Amino acid sequence: MKKVLLGCGLVVVVVAVLLVMAVMGSYNRLVTLEESVKTAWSQVENVYQRRADLVPNLVETVKGAAAFEKDTFTAVTEARAKVGQMTLGKLPNAAEMQQFQAAQDGLSSALSRLLVVVEKYPELKATQAFRDLQVQIEGTENRIAVERRRFNEAAQAFNTLRRRFPTVIVASLFGFAEKPYFQAAPGSDKAPQVKF
Repeated sequence: MKKVLLGCGLVVVVVAVLLVMAVMGSYNRLVTLEESVKTAWSQVENVYQRRADLVPNLVETVKGAAAFEKDTFTAVTEARAKVGQMTLGKLPNAAEMQQFQAAQDGLSSALSRLLVVVEKYPELKATQAFRDLQVQIEGTENRIAVERRRFNEAAQAFNTLRRRFPTVIVASLFGFAEKPYFQAAPGSDKAPQVKF
């Protein structure tokens, strides 16, 4: 009888140890993926900051080369100010992400209007400083797209693991929340109309 109890006790201890190891493994994997999401988010903020830093240079270059369309300058300046006022935590929740994305979309729209207005001024397009800044803005926009994609991939990896069984239990126990994704701006599924 004593051997049976000892055997049962040993089985319980082994099962408990295996269960603790499984929980630890799930927890550690969630932590690793959450840090990947945070790193990807930091890189997204980095490229958006790069764009915000370039905008004043672009505006000043355009102002210096042509005096036109005060409303366009105002729109770009106001959009950049909104972006500059955004303060987010280490990793935004869905509502903060939506606000952040709206501010960034506003800046993208204002920059697009500025570049369209510039098309009317061939002498401006011919200046080397403007061409250099335009290349920098285009490169930055491409970097933003890449980093947003990487962030979405990191969030997807985290969210996928978080929803899998038994990790979903560990995630619930330790408060690992689902990570939001970047989404396309409304209307971006339609091709823009170019009019000359």
